[in-house]
Amino acid sequence: MERDPAVLKKVSVSLPFGLGSAEWEADQTERHAAWSLYVELVTRISVQPLGQEEGIFREALDSLYSLFETTREILKEAGPDVGASCNSVGGIAIAVLNQGLRPFLTKWHPSLEVWETQRPDGVSSKEHEKQWSEEPELRKDLEVLGKELNKYAQALAQVAGVEN
Repeated sequence: MERDPAVLKKVSVSLPFGLGSAEWEADQTERHAAWSLYVELVTRISVQPLGQEEGIFREALDSLYSLFETTREILKEAGPDVGASCNSVGGIAIAVLNQGLRPFLTKWHPSLEVWETQRPDGVSSKEHEKQWSEEPELRKDLEVLGKELNKYAQALAQVAGVEN
């Protein structure tokens, strides 16, 4: 059965980062923006667990940081119909960036940058990160952030009308 893209769809979602929940009727523009945000989010390391011997923190943080530009572009392209209230795709996306990602990146980007400048010649980035005293805390914070971003991805999937 084909869905009429012009029909409003009532959604009720649980939000990450202590943002509570939201309920509203999402239109085609919001569903399309939610899908675009969902695809960007779930195809990044940000929602995948970073195993003890996997990945490099710089790459993970850069991927997370790039969500700001990607989200801005998606929201600008979608226009004002995606909204800015807490009961809209636009408002939720902005809140996730400002209340979820920004505090994490503000804490970890500068700390990691300072550590990176101390890397001796001949030592790989990965090995140098493993020697960092703050490595376990960053790994733990990344795991917590990933769980919150998974909640966000689930909410986006629900708004987009896809199963997650």
